[in-house]
Amino acid sequence: MNQQYNSASCFACGLENLSGLRLRFYDNGKDQVFSRFTIDPQHAGYPGMAHGGIVAAILDEVGGRTVMIENPNRFFVTAHMDVRFRQPVPVGVPLDATGWLCKRRASRTRAHAEIFTNQQGILAEADILYTDLPPRCI
Repeated sequence: MNQQYNSASCFACGLENLSGLRLRFYDNGKDQVFSRFTIDPQHAGYPGMAHGGIVAAILDEVGGRTVMIENPNRFFVTAHMDVRFRQPVPVGVPLDATGWLCKRRASRTRAHAEIFTNQQGILAEADILYTDLPPRCI
């Protein structure tokens, strides 16, 4: 697995963002991204359960990281995301997230992302469409 780049300030991957998630990502060099993490209790909605926006942010980031496989300098934004919350996502326990590159065409990329545990299975998943940023926006 290849370790992907982390930024300083990004909410999801920024290692210096103390209020962020500080996620680390690894890819297989082809079509899949993986992250193992624990959601802090400060990111809870109800006690013991991650806030839905935090869950969506993790799915968006792990799916989006598939766009960066083979090109870590590719800049993109989320155009559409369909999230399905299957089970409550717990805080304070180890979790896994995986993103798969489904289809890439010109400036658009489709990905699928999941948060899961081996014991509980899929907790949340999303189908996501990303679009490259035009050069004038970078």
